[in-house]
Amino acid sequence: MNLQIYEKQADVAKAMAHPVRVATLEFVKDGEQCVCDIAEAVGTERSNLSKHLSVMVNAGVLASRKEGLKAFSRIKTPCVMKFSDCL
Repeated sequence: MNLQIYEKQADVAKAMAHPVRVATLEFVKDGEQCVCDIAEAVGTERSNLSKHLSVMVNAGVLASRKEGLKAFSRIKTPCVMKFSDCL
């Protein structure tokens, strides 16, 4: 039994376990989005959203990049949407 795989899977599940994070995944499922647009769509402040994005990036669920002063996020692990759809 490879415990590291189970730990990584648990980290991903924990990273998705918040309504703002679920809403964020739903918003970016069709492609990369600006953090400013994500914040507006999910109804939260950018500072709050940044904390949630950081959790998902650290777990490998999302990827982020900066372009000038704007930050963009996209799904890095597309299979998480299958899990999300199941819920």
